[in-house]
Amino acid sequence: METTPARERILARIRRQQHRDEGQRPAEEREADEWLQRHPRGPLPALGAAPIERFREMAQRMQTTLDEVATWDEAPAAVARYLAAHGLPPAAVAYDNLQHLRWLEAGLAVEHRPPRDEDLVSITDCFCAVAETGSLVFATSPSIWATAHLLPETHIVLLDARRIVSHQEDAFDLMRTELGEIPRGFNTVSGPSRTGDIEQTIVLGAHGPYRVHVVIVRTQG
Repeated sequence: METTPARERILARIRRQQHRDEGQRPAEEREADEWLQRHPRGPLPALGAAPIERFREMAQRMQTTLDEVATWDEAPAAVARYLAAHGLPPAAVAYDNLQHLRWLEAGLAVEHRPPRDEDLVSITDCFCAVAETGSLVFATSPSIWATAHLLPETHIVLLDARRIVSHQEDAFDLMRTELGEIPRGFNTVSGPSRTGDIEQTIVLGAHGPYRVHVVIVRTQG
């Protein structure tokens, strides 16, 4: 359905009610575009701690569980320990860009493909994480599938500690710098999926994973 004519009629009616001269519209549009191009920020709260520590605190508040390793080489073993501790099979699907990790040496059968209904565990990295809220930011692309952090019951995220930014605005700036723009498909995930629709009782896993586990990788290896 074409919505542009309806939108224009609504906006024209608003302008008439405000007694605004239609001739001012080009200048107003230029002013709005210039404001958007500046990406102005409002007041930002002080974190009160180093970004990684604030991220840990806020993520745990959102019922995200955390582990930490020194290098990427140690990440597969950390994933294997988590799966064993929760009685989950040593199998998962993962992003293509994680193929270089030694999953088999950690006893894990990892397939690099989008998840299907029967897949219980997904392993991904993320574009960045936000210390202020304990959130994970995903910028989707043909090889970064949104289903990987929406479909399986358990979602494990390998997070490079250097990708923890202070505020959500920093995540947007990082997208503009590294990707050229904010992608159409990006998601900010704050802990397991939950709902309180029924009798205001919180239920995990309502619209996505009911476990979110983050392995923070301190350095490259």
